[in-house]
Amino acid sequence: MRKTFPKREKLTHKKRIGELFREGQSVVLYPIRFIYLPISDQGHHQVLFSVPKRNFKKAVDRNRIKRQMREAYRLHKHLIPYNSPDNVHFLLGYIYIGKQKTLYQRIETKIKESITRLKKV
Repeated sequence: MRKTFPKREKLTHKKRIGELFREGQSVVLYPIRFIYLPISDQGHHQVLFSVPKRNFKKAVDRNRIKRQMREAYRLHKHLIPYNSPDNVHFLLGYIYIGKQKTLYQRIETKIKESITRLKKV
């Protein structure tokens, strides 16, 4: 599998985002909140990354954290089960809930942990 992050894997539709936040399951893996929703009408997983402006006023800080989360996801997304027997795919959301910036290694371990939890669903 190629370790890329193409546009089709980005969650951008407002209807889908609303569905994810209304019906999705949430897990807190501090400093990240992980939200997931299994769906069956799509051919691939879609993911959303968010850092609240309330916690990080400068766009530079928000963009850096989002970039770190995207990179960690991109490197470890191959661990998500793609060919399940029920053809179930996921809508995923990663929200950074920490108050301070953290090291990339910590973000990477939390994203990897969230993906392993996704395997159990």
